Amino acid sequence: MTDVENSDGLMTPIRPDQLEPGAVIAQSLDNQWVPDQLTADMIEQGKSLDEVARRREREVRAEYFRSLINASQVVINRAYFYNNPAISCDLTEEGEARTAHRNLLASGAIAPFLLNERHPAEEPPAHLHVRREGFTAWQETLEGMPATERVRCVRMAWGDPHDDRENREHTRIRLFQPFTEKVQGLTAKNIDALASHVGVAPEDTDAFARRLGEVVSYSNGLSVRRQPVVRNTLYEEFVSVPGTNVAEGRYDRDKPFAKEIKQLLDLIYNVNLADALGRYPLTPADSLRRVVLQEAREARTTPGFVDDPEQLLTFLRRQAFAAVQDHLTPAAVNSLSLHDIWRLRQTPVWNGYIRSFEALTAAPEHFHEAAGQVFDRYVRLNSEILKLAQERRQAGPNRWRPVVEVVVTLTAGTFSAISGSGLWDLTGALLPSVSGPVTGSVQLMLRNRESGRQEQRFAREIAAVRLASEREWRQFHDLVQRLPGYREEGAGSSGNASTTTQDDEGPEYY
Repeated sequence: MTDVENSDGLMTPIRPDQLEPGAVIAQSLDNQWVPDQLTADMIEQGKSLDEVARRREREVRAEYFRSLINASQVVINRAYFYNNPAISCDLTEEGEARTAHRNLLASGAIAPFLLNERHPAEEPPAHLHVRREGFTAWQETLEGMPATERVRCVRMAWGDPHDDRENREHTRIRLFQPFTEKVQGLTAKNIDALASHVGVAPEDTDAFARRLGEVVSYSNGLSVRRQPVVRNTLYEEFVSVPGTNVAEGRYDRDKPFAKEIKQLLDLIYNVNLADALGRYPLTPADSLRRVVLQEAREARTTPGFVDDPEQLLTFLRRQAFAAVQDHLTPAAVNSLSLHDIWRLRQTPVWNGYIRSFEALTAAPEHFHEAAGQVFDRYVRLNSEILKLAQERRQAGPNRWRPVVEVVVTLTAGTFSAISGSGLWDLTGALLPSVSGPVTGSVQLMLRNRESGRQEQRFAREIAAVRLASEREWRQFHDLVQRLPGYREEGAGSSGNASTTTQDDEGPEYY
């Protein structure tokens, strides 16, 4: 009997390879995720997560809705259904919102990730923090599922229900160990490039390098003592105010580079589950891209893998997209309800949009042929979103200038090409010189050129990059410089993105 056939009447257990090819893990649902600027404000003003809850939850909910709009399937850690107010608010409201959530679960649009538990309604261990109102609403949501519907729950391994060793071993190898290795490898990176990515001033790079050395040394000490290397422990030492609970989210301005260390720990923390599941993270705006980690990433089937300078250049060459000046877009995605999101996902417009993007990621080498269709269907999708928003009279429409932006982010620099509505703009920003292989990614963004943070936008990695040597990097840079209209700007902190959640060993996974 296969895992998929082994259903208990409510749940269909699935393995990672049974997730949809377009599945994503939304980083914004991480209980410690905070936009970069808000993090800086919190540290400067000494505020906790609760004290910025309204501003932060508005951002989280908007990113949650964007993930459901722009991906066929979203994997969510089970604990976030009841501990994250941006999700649990739909369950505690009951009525239309809870029904929409049940529909998303039953359709497989949302797939809960289970760590040690074997059932989505299972009571969490007593020592873990649980928002009881949210958990009760989560249980009631599951209990109210129609008898004919199933929730697809993904786990590293299922195996014998009386012997969980297989799942524990898979989890150790694919989640906990990679987190430890990435933390302990920070000082092996190009420190100048790393510092630039996280926004450290050049004159502070040496001090930043010493602080990273302390992080790595502390992590090594934990490993030598056979203690788990988890984000909470590192937060306590390098990020959080002494004596406070990490979950409180009060970050210490007196700890050197607390903001930058937090950014790096969060990035490492949030790519591990995506890697373990063989899927890719959906990184929200104002968050670090994984290129900061300077990984020699392996080729994968989705997205594509680019290792040729000429092929990489094709993503930045000018594209012609029709001007779409007569379309409007809602001013805020989170003015919609979860029921609206469910309705949107039932439309031919949404299905066409998803199919066109999946075709692009399956064959990124056909970018020039496929990007125009994605752009066109993105415009149609926004018109559908506007109809839903106007029905509720919750969001005023804005006239917009939709554009396609392709961002090539490498350990050696970032290049951005914007085209659409008669516009063309190509810029580059080089980071400190690097040697050896150059890695990175290609990201496709669809947005309003004049957008605010709360407007509907799309951003997803469509190809991973690995140039084998500095010579190939120089060749690519030379090719880009020859493109019409190219201009080079001063190096900046190019690690912030406009694409997973992963929890580490112990309480952080719940």
